[in-house]
Amino acid sequence: MPFSESTVEEAALEWFGELGYAIGHGPEMAPGEAAAERESFAVVVLEVRLREALRRLNPEVPEEALEEVLRRVLRVADGTLVRKPVNGEFGMVGFFHFPETAG
Repeated sequence: MPFSESTVEEAALEWFGELGYAIGHGPEMAPGEAAAERESFAVVVLEVRLREALRRLNPEVPEEALEEVLRRVLRVADGTLVRKPVNGEFGMVGFFHFPETAG
């Protein structure tokens, strides 16, 4: 069997389905369709889904902080999440800092 993009895509969709993810059909969610989640393919972050996930995964974080996280994710200052090498090592940019909570 030849190895192709569709082989990888089908395997990934099956794997994500087994993990409990909802699988959607791309053309049905494309911009301009009834189930569209973005205005154009140039919009790479599905903002509504991201906002819902932030709330679901961080119920203890205040809404204002979650909105700040969303703003920062949607507007990466230098266009990359990878910072320049420091001592030859790459790392993710430290965007977010939440103070320790008591208890």
